[in-house]
Amino acid sequence: MKTLITRSLVVFILSWCFMLSAHAAAETYIIDPKHSYVLWRISHFGFSEQTGKWMAEGTLSLDEAKPQNSKVNVTINVNDVITGIPKLDEHLKKEDFFDTAKYPTATFVSNKIRLTGKDKAKIEGTLTLHGVSRPVVLDVNLRKVDVSPVTNKKTAGFSANAKLKRSDFGINAYLPGLGDEVKIDIEVEAYQAK
Repeated sequence: MKTLITRSLVVFILSWCFMLSAHAAAETYIIDPKHSYVLWRISHFGFSEQTGKWMAEGTLSLDEAKPQNSKVNVTINVNDVITGIPKLDEHLKKEDFFDTAKYPTATFVSNKIRLTGKDKAKIEGTLTLHGVSRPVVLDVNLRKVDVSPVTNKKTAGFSANAKLKRSDFGINAYLPGLGDEVKIDIEVEAYQAK
């Protein structure tokens, strides 16, 4: 009987340790909205490229041992667009562009991560913008994972880029003069939630 109890206790402890190690594989990080942003560029009738910026927030489930198991969930407050030109910011919020009264946020949710090299990956996911959901692929570079001297929390930094067509999301104003292709550059700092 004593042997049975001892074996049961050992099995329980081993099971508990296995569960803890399995849960420790992926850790939750909070995307820092003060240091994470989406920058977009678009052709302005061929004369120049104009830019706009949104700050981003959300969560990252980061599995350092198996990065392909990580997940990303980002929200952007579209109403907070910044171009540096206040009248343009107001125009972009109207119905012919982002229609922020109807579609105040955009989201990106990952569904697959493919490693493409050391500290490089393609993140496939769904971007929902202007009420339309479409697949988007981000080319991502891991910058650094370390303790931040500012927050004293473990922090991960990433850069990413992508291209998309605004017409795919029903944003058609001034086509074709105002470019359809939008170049996206993303910078993310995310700190460990615990």
